[in-house]
Amino acid sequence: MITKMDKYTLVSPGACSEELILALQELSVVDITRSHKPVDDHSSRLLAESALIQDKMAGTALKKRAEALDRDLGILKREAEFSALWGNYDKAELEALGEAGFPLHFHSLKKKKFNGEWTEEYPLAVIAEKDGDVLFVVVGDNAGIPGEITAPRPLDGIRAEIAGIAQERDAVAGELKALPSLAEGLKKEYDAIVGELDAYLAQKASVLGKGEPDNEASGNDLNSFIDIFEAYAPAADRQKICTRLDGMEVYYTVEEASEDSTPIKLHNNWFARQFEVFTGMYGLPSYGEFDPTPILAPFYLLFFGMCLGDAGYGILLMLIALLLKAKSPDSGLGRMHSLIFLLGAGTFVIGAFLGTFFGISLFDAAWVPEAFKRCLLVKGNVGTIAGFDPQIVCALGIGVFHICLAMVVKTACFSKHYGLAKSLSTWGWTLLVVGGVITAALAIGGLLGGNALKWTIIIIGALSALGIFVFNTPGRNPLLNIGAGLWDTYSSVTGLLSDVLSYVRLYALGLAGGMLGGVFNSLALMMLGDNPTWHWLPFLLLLLIGHGLNLALSCLGAFVHPMRLTFVEYFKNSGYEGTGRKYQPLTNTNKQ
Repeated sequence: MITKMDKYTLVSPGACSEELILALQELSVVDITRSHKPVDDHSSRLLAESALIQDKMAGTALKKRAEALDRDLGILKREAEFSALWGNYDKAELEALGEAGFPLHFHSLKKKKFNGEWTEEYPLAVIAEKDGDVLFVVVGDNAGIPGEITAPRPLDGIRAEIAGIAQERDAVAGELKALPSLAEGLKKEYDAIVGELDAYLAQKASVLGKGEPDNEASGNDLNSFIDIFEAYAPAADRQKICTRLDGMEVYYTVEEASEDSTPIKLHNNWFARQFEVFTGMYGLPSYGEFDPTPILAPFYLLFFGMCLGDAGYGILLMLIALLLKAKSPDSGLGRMHSLIFLLGAGTFVIGAFLGTFFGISLFDAAWVPEAFKRCLLVKGNVGTIAGFDPQIVCALGIGVFHICLAMVVKTACFSKHYGLAKSLSTWGWTLLVVGGVITAALAIGGLLGGNALKWTIIIIGALSALGIFVFNTPGRNPLLNIGAGLWDTYSSVTGLLSDVLSYVRLYALGLAGGMLGGVFNSLALMMLGDNPTWHWLPFLLLLLIGHGLNLALSCLGAFVHPMRLTFVEYFKNSGYEGTGRKYQPLTNTNKQ
């Protein structure tokens, strides 16, 4: 959920501004909004330096140059392919022919428009035919023959340009590859400049009541102007902030924040808080938006466990998390030890349910109790569902539920922000999809049939059609609404189908990881042989290296693909935009 915020407007004499800044730093809960424009030459220089270093760290200029070179290479390669059809020629010789009274005209026509009799009437030669086009040249007068084009450039010249640009592209790629080695030094330099700029702008980025004086002319008289700051802080800290401000020479007003530009501070329970990092990766919600983290958290955990899909690897992740907590709890990955432990625990439970333990099939293992095997979601236990593996059906079912939940969230949020009248199209699609899924589930379960099923389908279809095709934009021409509804139908149907099928990756990644783990087990057993002696050493090494590589690859896929399902499939269907600004209170760490 989003922490409720207060908005403060602070008015202070210039001579007291530094004292006010120090007081806000000590409180460590006030976020001061700053002007995006530098207030003087000093801050302008600092801002330019920080932007330059940031660009270097991100490789922005190099990446843009690489993209431009790639575009140029693509254009030149297509031009070379076209020129190759005409053959290589000497441009000087072509110009000499023209000066001698025999100009060469290049033509390109569709085959059905090309008249074969032209070859008898004109000095014409067909050069090539490609993709239904006839390429030919005419010497001298070409009056009456359509399709003349500009003479293609000589192939050798184009190839020389391609070689030059390719060489430059390789050089840029080398510079991009070298960036990580410079990252640490650039980061320290960037932090130092931003720290200085942060404290400087906190004091200077203000609305000047009488204009900033010329220090030399005014003798540094700070009382000749006032500073007005706009600040935000959690509503729970209002009493503490007001008490501190009351003892200072400052005028202020405080009110409940309501603007979308209000900085965002998320406040969730311990479980959901571990997954706020993923919300931040996409973008924080705006102040009037719904915080997706409480829904993101359990689904990401579920998706990660299904993609990794091995109970043994879940145990390893939990052990890694405990090691990180013991070694470096406050730096690097150590700060995420709780999240890693949660993901490991989820993988252990889900992997056991899916029947895989370090690549071993628990359903086929003799040492696994039969009572436990009856709980596994494997084909040997539950058979197939409509001819499909039960894990595939489970993945698709989770996908349908996830998307339906997203549509319900979108409908609720749109109704709140835009009102019911402007959300009827959203209501129509949600009723059609979610209502259709619920109706189908009740019918399959035998809870709905006969006339009840028929009338339920009719009512859902009629109400959905009204929202989608008739009232999607209230007050507009109904014919335009119907046209827009038809286009929306095409986009939504194709989009929803591809979105649901995307969840098959939950099954495919888990299956691939389990099979690869089983392969390493088989190779290790082959190395061990029937009469093991010294073979135990390569057996153990092969298991450790093989499962280590498999764990690393599987964790990479289990990290990326659940994030994709959340960022693309869920956020798209829930209407989430993530345009909020992070809450960054002014603290003592910003002082110089």
